[in-house]
Amino acid sequence: MAYDVAAVRARFPALDEGAAHFDGPGGSQVPAEVAEAVAGALRSAVSNRGVETAAERRADGIVTEARRAMADLLGATPGGIVFGRSMTQLTYDMARALAKEWRPGDEVVVTTLDHDANIRPWTQAAEARGVTVRWADFDPERGELDVAAIADLLTGRTRLVAVTAASNLLGTRPDIPAIAERVHAAGALLYVDGVHLTPHSLVDVGGLGADFYACSPYKFLGPHLGVLAADPGLLETVHPDKLLPSSDAVPERFELGTLPYELLAGTTAAVGFLAGLVPGEGDRRERLARSMATLEEHENALLERLDAGLAETAGVTSYGAASRRRTPTTLFSVDHVSPADAYRFLAERGVNAPASSFYALECSRRLGLGDTGALRAGIAPYTDESDVDRLLKGIRELAGTRGG
Repeated sequence: MAYDVAAVRARFPALDEGAAHFDGPGGSQVPAEVAEAVAGALRSAVSNRGVETAAERRADGIVTEARRAMADLLGATPGGIVFGRSMTQLTYDMARALAKEWRPGDEVVVTTLDHDANIRPWTQAAEARGVTVRWADFDPERGELDVAAIADLLTGRTRLVAVTAASNLLGTRPDIPAIAERVHAAGALLYVDGVHLTPHSLVDVGGLGADFYACSPYKFLGPHLGVLAADPGLLETVHPDKLLPSSDAVPERFELGTLPYELLAGTTAAVGFLAGLVPGEGDRRERLARSMATLEEHENALLERLDAGLAETAGVTSYGAASRRRTPTTLFSVDHVSPADAYRFLAERGVNAPASSFYALECSRRLGLGDTGALRAGIAPYTDESDVDRLLKGIRELAGTRGG
């Protein structure tokens, strides 16, 4: 089915400014439907959730529908959807809660491919409990994190493995189902950072084998928020610190304070927008499957165009592009030009391709880029060929060559 990128772009008011946005991995632009849903919730009467007043029922309905929407997006159970301020906050909260059961001599595994939000919460919790941290390394030449890199570290004392479903720096997608099989055979839990995968591919938490799956709606056209998905039965076994009068029910026991109803309304709208990227019948999950498959084809075609153009440009170095499978994300640098200067050069030409390590410090260091990182270009549902060509033109000007 054809992907009508022009029709999609028309729904994004931010694109009227004229910039070519490759900054989606740090936060996507939002369609009008999302902004309208947020505003609609703020204009409506809402209160603490309940059943007596219209305001209470409206608040409860917003929360219930947001859980259903995220469950459809992730192939999860509504009762296992937890909302929080950010993926980072949710991961810190879960690390502290799970670490209550850890003992000295236990072990956790983290990887050098991950964003720091799926590293530091676990290493800091481990340090506080006297738990050993084991590091799984990726191959910087290929950009790959092999299953064996994690499997070889597992022992009978492993309590948890934290790994990304897609690197926010390189786009690399480890084989999560194969990793999950090894982790569960060792009797450990698997915590998956899905922030960078969720915007680009249909997620099935059960199929991945993730015990916990965390993501961020503002990376897939929604408002700033964090989401954690897990089996409700597993969540029943985890006891976070909470206020005494607050609910101990799952998933509410993990949600500190009153939820941001307007952001939940926006999240539901974002999922609905993704489900409607291409026309068709079916329930929301079926429409999401069709839309995300078509979106993947569109984004991968643009990624090929971008990668080919960069490869033809003298003085450009790409990192991790040899990865067998990755999200539409490219990390690159221009010889003799600092990433910050290259970022500014492109920004002056209306091309937003930021430069940084993007909190993937261990990954950036392993690539030899230190804490400075490089330029990152991420393709989003609203990216078109003209955007890619503008980026390539700017890079060729910066590198002093016309390329191919």
